[in-house]
Parts: sequence; C-alpha cells; structure tokens
Amino acid sequence: MHTQSLMKMTGVQGPSKAHGGQIGMDDLTRAPRTARSGVEGNSRLTGLSAAVLLILLAAEGATLLSVHRLATPHIVIGMLLVPPVLVKMGSIGWRFVRYYSGNNAYREKGPPVLLLRLLGPVVVLLTIVVFGSGIAVLFVPNSLRSQLLFVHKASFVLWFGAMTFHVLGHILDTARLAPADIARRTRRQVQGAGARLWTVAGSLVIGAILGIVMLPAATHWITSGGRPPGG
Repeated sequence: MHTQSLMKMTGVQGPSKAHGGQIGMDDLTRAPRTARSGVEGNSRLTGLSAAVLLILLAAEGATLLSVHRLATPHIVIGMLLVPPVLVKMGSIGWRFVRYYSGNNAYREKGPPVLLLRLLGPVVVLLTIVVFGSGIAVLFVPNSLRSQLLFVHKASFVLWFGAMTFHVLGHILDTARLAPADIARRTRRQVQGAGARLWTVAGSLVIGAILGIVMLPAATHWITSGGRPPGG
C-alpha cells in the first residue's frame, strides 16, 4: 500500500502500466527469441552452402577422372566454387566469433564435437592452400609451375582426407538444414530465409562470372603447355 501510494504521489507507473500498459511476455522474450533465430539462421546458411558445395565438389571431382582432357571445366568449376566456399567460411567464422566472444545464444547452442572442432581450422587452411595454389598456377612463371602444381596436388590429398571426416561429421545436420529455407513448411519458422537464399544464389552468380573471366587464362594455360599469359 505504501509503495502504491508513493507511486501515485510521484506519478511513477508500475511495470504493468509502462509503455501505455502494454508490457507483456512478448516484450520480455522478444530479444532471446531473436537471438535464437539468428543462431538458427546462421546454421541454415551454413547447411545450404554446404549442400551446394557438395554438389559442385562432386562435379569437380568428376573432372579428375581425366584432368588433362577436362582441364578447362576443372578450372571453371574451381572458380565457381570460390564464392560459395567464402560464404560457408564466413558463416562458420561468424559462429566461431560469436561463441568465443561469449554470446549467450551461441553459447547455449554449444560448439561442435571436439574432433570436428579440432578439424575445422585444418580444413580451412587446406582449403585456402588448395584453391590458392590452383589459381596461382595459372599465372606464375613457368619456372615455378612444377613446384606450385606439387603444392596443389599434395594439399588436395590432405584436404580430401580432412574433408571426408568433416562431411561425414556434418552430413545429418546438412541434410536437415539445407532444405529448411526452401520448404514451405519450415521457410517461415526463421526470419531471413530470402536473404540467405539470395546470398547463396549470388555467390553462384559471382562464381560463374569468375569462371567466365578466367576462361581465356585457362585456355591459354592449357594450349601453351602451362605457360602463364604473357609468358
């Protein structure tokens, strides 16, 4: 009674009257719900980009069956892969930063199992080496070509082994998350589905442009026996 009388005398409103008397459970839970939505959205982007990469990597792997004859599609698909790889690295990197910076929603979700957590940096490093060496070999002087090709092939072998464990460890999550922003039943459960779909689609468009731009360099490299343009 004394508290209510004092509040009336001073004109202070209680919690149930603030904001026009509209404070309710939605106001109290909106921020945590939004945070969890962000975590789920990040997971969906990771899963969708992973599924796209699996398809493209399968196509890239098919070119290895006769890489000399299929060198041009090998290079073009390799360039097509670059932007989706960056999208997936970005989504994983965002989760890493948010988790280790103490974000409650990401801490609540928890990290991957220990083996996959230890394998993650290895996969990222080998991915950078494989793609970086594969692109660089098109432009380096002929004297460096054999060394760089060796780096590309050796890093690919290590990358393939690491990726095998990585894919198997995440395959169930990828199968669950990849279609979540596409299926009508689950699309609206987490906001931002359109932005995530456009991000992945945009990365494919940019990758296709890169492949087209690199096509003359790839053709020259193949027809000139591995000499870089202008070499």
